[in-house]
Amino acid sequence: MTRDTNRLNVLGQLPALRRYARALTRDAVSAEDLVHDTLVKAYEKKGAFRPGRNLRAWLFSILHNHFIDGQRRTRADTLRIASAAETTATVILPGQEHSVRLAQVRQAFMALPDEQRMALHLVAIEGMSYHEAAMTLGIPVGTLMSRLGRARATLRGFEEGEQATDKTGPSGRIAPTAPGRSDHLRVVGGSDDTTP
Repeated sequence: MTRDTNRLNVLGQLPALRRYARALTRDAVSAEDLVHDTLVKAYEKKGAFRPGRNLRAWLFSILHNHFIDGQRRTRADTLRIASAAETTATVILPGQEHSVRLAQVRQAFMALPDEQRMALHLVAIEGMSYHEAAMTLGIPVGTLMSRLGRARATLRGFEEGEQATDKTGPSGRIAPTAPGRSDHLRVVGGSDDTTP
């Protein structure tokens, strides 16, 4: 084999790895550390990478497993970060309803349990198939679909609660919806059917 065929071309995977790491850690600095550690581990294990194997799924598996291992070792730090995230207030100028809405949706997504957030991120944001996502997480496809269903249900419940709040005016009566505003949060990433 030539030297080029032995090299792992990971540059094209960096944006997706960073997105997934950010969804897992909920912190930009920790996400960069996680991606760095993943690349180091991938380099160390490059001999175990078989030709024809899915490089993306392999890298995502390394990242995911490294995150889980780190989470077990640093449970106190994880709780500290989660606590800090909950107490952080987002200040948004008036008249930026769309930005406020995106911040609320992001906060609802980040508040999902880890296992649901991981599954939804891989399918909805990274566009992985159910099989790829299940392989990355090391779980059966049925378990993945169950987690996706619960995550989607939680986000829909959040949306229904927001609709009730938004439509109730100061007098307690239903307020009209602003023109052009979407009345429903679309949870992307596949459908709720059981076909992978």
